[in-house]
Amino acid sequence: MNEPDEFLRDRLQPPPATPATRPPGPEPRSVPPPPAVGQRLAPRPPSAPPARPPAPPQRPPAPPPQPAAPPVFPRPPAMSAPQEAPAPATAAPPTAAAPARSTTAVDATPDRGWRRVVRLITFGLVRLGPSPAQLQDAQFEAAIRARLVGNYKVGVLGKGGVGKTSVAASVGSLFAELRRQDHVVAIDADTAFGRLSSRIDPGSSGSFWELTADKNLQSFTDVVARVGRNSAGLHVLGGEPASGPRRVLDPAIYREAALRLDRHFAISVIDCGSTMDAPVTQEVLRDLDALIVVSSPWADGANAAARTLEWLADQGFDTLLQKSVVVLNDSDGHADKRTRALLAREFIDHGRPVIEVPFDPHLRPGGVIDVSREMASATRRKFLEVTATIAGYFAARHDDRPG
Repeated sequence: MNEPDEFLRDRLQPPPATPATRPPGPEPRSVPPPPAVGQRLAPRPPSAPPARPPAPPQRPPAPPPQPAAPPVFPRPPAMSAPQEAPAPATAAPPTAAAPARSTTAVDATPDRGWRRVVRLITFGLVRLGPSPAQLQDAQFEAAIRARLVGNYKVGVLGKGGVGKTSVAASVGSLFAELRRQDHVVAIDADTAFGRLSSRIDPGSSGSFWELTADKNLQSFTDVVARVGRNSAGLHVLGGEPASGPRRVLDPAIYREAALRLDRHFAISVIDCGSTMDAPVTQEVLRDLDALIVVSSPWADGANAAARTLEWLADQGFDTLLQKSVVVLNDSDGHADKRTRALLAREFIDHGRPVIEVPFDPHLRPGGVIDVSREMASATRRKFLEVTATIAGYFAARHDDRPG
């Protein structure tokens, strides 16, 4: 009650200084608060009743300024909000842009399990949010889709029987599926009758010798006519077939084939032989940007993987080791959980990232690997993690090469 009175007194201080000469002035200003001003100006209304009617019509211009002036204080908050909005808006795009990518990836991920059941029984009216697993998949897929410039090669090493070829085909298929703007090829550099083609495109008949013998190969169409391809878009260059006349792959033929493929393929996944000191394997290692070392979840497989890492260190591949990941692949489903944990901890303690791939019956028979429809979701998630790790190494590549 006191604050309005003081406000009005401040506004009416000039008129009281000349009450006789400014009778109309106080009255229009007393219009907003009739009670307070009406008591002081009570004698004035009876003294000149006829003069008062014309005064209010003349004073309406004055009241508009008064209502306009007080709203200035209530409205600044409303006006300041829009003015402050642009400032957050400038900072918002980065934060809004990043989620936009993950949201798109999440939307592209098909719902599974009870979330899918709810969507179906409600005819799509109820769509539950993405699960933590879907969010994780989206993060991995975003990393795999990251922009790359140039050619990149990842090698896959491991002793026989640990699932090395399955890992190479799975990682290559995920790269091809998620990077449609690029061409991805898997190369069988295992000189001991590698089986990479049978896991990607059994009908492929192309090999190193057909690719390097034709000197007129220029276009991408010319090259893909001599390699296989699966449903994910992964191309494959097969190695030495088990049947027919024996031809030995040597470093010169591998190098020539790799040069031809580099003209058209952004990413190459090379399935290496199990013999580390083989000439072709050493030729492959000298031109890698990342490395996957595959181990079984058993002590003997882990020992072989550890020896592989030690050999690489002794040969001076320190840079390549910094861009390597160990995959504990449960290829038969009989791995002991405690043993897996101990082996993983051993590699981690030696500074190597470890990813455990669970047993998947789809990978066991030795047929074509389908990462989109037949691979179990838990297995796919682990291979997404492996592929995202390699993509991270690609993105951080320097000009220097290992060896």
